[in-house]
Amino acid sequence: MKVEFAPLSVPLQRRLQTASVAQWIFSFLGLAQCCTAAFITLFFTRFWLVSALYAAWWFIDREKPSKGGRRIHVLRNCIVWRYMRDYFPITLIKTAELDPRQNYLVGFHPHGVLAAGAFLNFCTEASGFSTLFPGITPHLMMLSLWFRIPFFRDYVMSGGLIPSDKESASYVLRKPEGGNLLAIIVGGAQEALDARPGSFTLLLKNRKGFVRLAIQHGTPLVPAFSFGENDLFDQVKNPKGSWLRRIQHWLQQIMGISLPLFHARGIFQYSFGLIPYRRPICTVVGKPIPVQKKHRPSEEEVDQVHQKYLNELSKLFEKYKAKYNVPEDSHLEFI
Repeated sequence: MKVEFAPLSVPLQRRLQTASVAQWIFSFLGLAQCCTAAFITLFFTRFWLVSALYAAWWFIDREKPSKGGRRIHVLRNCIVWRYMRDYFPITLIKTAELDPRQNYLVGFHPHGVLAAGAFLNFCTEASGFSTLFPGITPHLMMLSLWFRIPFFRDYVMSGGLIPSDKESASYVLRKPEGGNLLAIIVGGAQEALDARPGSFTLLLKNRKGFVRLAIQHGTPLVPAFSFGENDLFDQVKNPKGSWLRRIQHWLQQIMGISLPLFHARGIFQYSFGLIPYRRPICTVVGKPIPVQKKHRPSEEEVDQVHQKYLNELSKLFEKYKAKYNVPEDSHLEFI
């Protein structure tokens, strides 16, 4: 006998969606601190052996993040991510086929405040990545700092996150069998300081390291633009030259992460809080840009490929902006 379950009511669905987003916000704003505190605290309790054994495991496993990580498909397919997808909602759009016999380097833009689109599309299966791109395994780069936190490092690796350093990137891109996609949020944490509704400013003009990496491995470059990524939060005004911006840059240089002062709505009210607004995100993945392999490319060769990438990214934005309610007079600004 087949058992059928009644569909969830709309109010309950919305509560579950909001709860899923709240736990994601907590996982990146509070879970790291909780993991560190738990690891240290356990040493002073009768459960000290847990931390001791984990410390031994951590030492043995220390190279794993830079060797492709350790994804756990059960967590990537968790229903929580589907509720998070439906909260905004988030959609992944394919514009060209990707050959599973090749590796690819995807430039993701913009960073946004918390890179919600990048995380959900490449670190979970909520938006159907494996269905859209069969035979392709996605990896997303993240600040190396997070992989030094006990327990938390295993959590982020489970989704396919790897450290943002050359060694980790090269390990993925040089796999001869192909079928790997490395996504890099090129603007990084610094770009988050300009993430606000209606902003299309990308920190990309002098960011060429990812282009050089692609040339060294002969890996096609793929531009991706996430429409709506900057619309999820409001941010306290921090124009360049202001005291707030100077403090934020100073803290970024010390800690390696930026600290945008953002706000949106609350869990039970819509006036103020840290929960993002319900605004759609549409991540459009462009067509691959062929790159000729060269171990030591000259500055001129890097500049040529970089300019071609900027042109293709601009074309992608201009082609789809009307579909995603971007004003006709809005264009990408590279700084």
